[in-house]
This record gives sequence, C-alpha cells and structure tokens, in this order.
Amino acid sequence: MNGYTEQSQQKIKIGMSPSTDVVLMPNDPNWIAMFKAESRLIMDALGENALAAHHIGSTAIPAIVAKPIVDMLMVVRNIELVDECNLAMQQLGYEVMGEYGIPTRRYFRKTNEAAVRIYHVHIFAEESPHVSRHLAFRDFMNAHPQWARAYSELKLELAVKYPSSMELYHDGKSDFIQKMDQLADVWSKRGPPGSFELPS
Repeated sequence: MNGYTEQSQQKIKIGMSPSTDVVLMPNDPNWIAMFKAESRLIMDALGENALAAHHIGSTAIPAIVAKPIVDMLMVVRNIELVDECNLAMQQLGYEVMGEYGIPTRRYFRKTNEAAVRIYHVHIFAEESPHVSRHLAFRDFMNAHPQWARAYSELKLELAVKYPSSMELYHDGKSDFIQKMDQLADVWSKRGPPGSFELPS
C-alpha cells in the first residue's frame, strides 16, 4: 500500500465507496501500461501535428493516491489543427470538449463500457506554459516524497470530507497545488538544490 498508515487505508476504502463521487485508489502499475497503449493511438489520431505524449496527473506519481483516470498531455505544433482530428478522436471513443475552460487547450475525455471515466487528454501547443507547468509538477512530486505524502494525505482528507462533491474536493486542493506549482517552477529552472520551503 506504498507505506500508507492504517488510517489512510481506511480513508481510501471510504473514498472508493460506490455511493461517492470522489473515488481515490492507491497507485496501480497498470496505469503506466494504459498510458503507453492509449497515447500511441492518440499520437496516430493527431498525425504529423503531434510532437510528444506525456503521462501527467496523480496516476503518474506512484507515491500518491489518485482518481483512477489516466491523464495524458499531448504536445502539438499547431493547436488549431487539432480541431481537424475531432472525428479521429471520436472514433477512439473520446468526447470532444474543446477548450473546456482553459484557453489554447483542446480537451477530450473517454469512458469505458460501464460509463466510468478512464482517460483525460489535454492537448497544448509546444510553446504553451501549461506544458512545462504540468511536467514540472509531476517531476517535482516524484523527486520530493515529503510533498507527495502531504498532497496524498490532503486528497484523502478531502475525499472523506466531501465524498459527494467533486467541486469542493477540487477547491480544497487549489491552494496546495498553487504552492506546489511555485516550488516546481523554481526547482525545474534551477535544478534540485536539495530542499525547499513552502512560499509564504
């Protein structure tokens, strides 16, 4: 269970209740294989415009609990050309969501046969600051287990506090994620100096 306390394990079970909207699970090694297989299909669907595929989000951070949804970051040359690939993405089973609240993004989501969400696809142009932000957050968390543990415990607490409200769950993470984004940005530009303090 990746070293989680007994209390944490109990929280995970609560979060996994079928009656809740916020579902958290310990890291599943299959998520890596899911990313590799699915991202190849998406790269093909995006064609020559596609530059890279990255596994991001909590399922890409082995030390923390995560919603069982694999997030993928696809980097392209031209974001406008992604719209021409909507049909190809739909043929892979994806719902076309457009920018969905983030200008210059193209967002797609996919559910399985049981109508359970399994993939999120975030597409940005190579020059977008969102690319470096997502990658820096992932890499910082993987390089700093103390912050990963703090994030995991926060997620567990919020899943118990707001089991039926994804909106409140996400709102509860917002301040912590912003602080981690600041640390990750400094760390990615300087190289790891050894230790960090949370910004005030």
